Amino acid sequence: MLHPKLHGRRKGRPLRPGLRRLLQEHLPRVELRLPDSGELDPSVAFDKGPRAVWLEIGFGGGEHLAWQAGQSPEVGMIGCEVFENGVATLVRALEAEALANVRIFTSDARVLLERLRPESLARAFLLFPDPWPKRRHAARRFLQRETLDLLADALCDGAEFRAASDDPKMQAWMLSRLLNHPAFIWTAASAADALARGDDWPPTRYEAKALAEGRRPIYLRFRRRPRAHSDAARRQDATLAS
Repeated sequence: MLHPKLHGRRKGRPLRPGLRRLLQEHLPRVELRLPDSGELDPSVAFDKGPRAVWLEIGFGGGEHLAWQAGQSPEVGMIGCEVFENGVATLVRALEAEALANVRIFTSDARVLLERLRPESLARAFLLFPDPWPKRRHAARRFLQRETLDLLADALCDGAEFRAASDDPKMQAWMLSRLLNHPAFIWTAASAADALARGDDWPPTRYEAKALAEGRRPIYLRFRRRPRAHSDAARRQDATLAS
């Protein structure tokens, strides 16, 4: 698969010496590296075989990922983030909270999704991604049909995909792409369900900033359909398009 250029910052303000040292010393112990060839069974990346593996795409400062890891120590958490300052912040949290069930992938999440063993993820998160609000930048948004195909392959049947945004254009984009993909079904009983996070979905600093500035986030929960259903729908789509 040919990836579009990865846009966005990789570095922010220079890291303080102590945080830079912590990143250099601790990141190699938790960094997820791909094998030279073939697919990756993500469960083998953890010292103890996890009950399940969850993935967060673009974890920002890492507070949501660290909270989930602390609440579910039997789950292996993989976080993808290219922004060095965010990676350093999460590494500091892992050290402070002695979290051993987290691995960090510091490159493009699409590269990881391409290499993951099918049906190897039990949950995935995409929270407050860059909305790329200008029309000419829409192709930079992470949620594209090709990316959702990769995610659908990596998720096991019944797995949950959570997505959130405070940007109206991105909210419409998320719903459109997910509702039109045959592998995903929205679990909301009503539109009002999208306005509530739930107890197992902690707030983040970014979300608090959005609320303070008057932006109303939505919180989406989708399920991976059983493959017999979604694969048949995908074949039907391909037939109609031909």
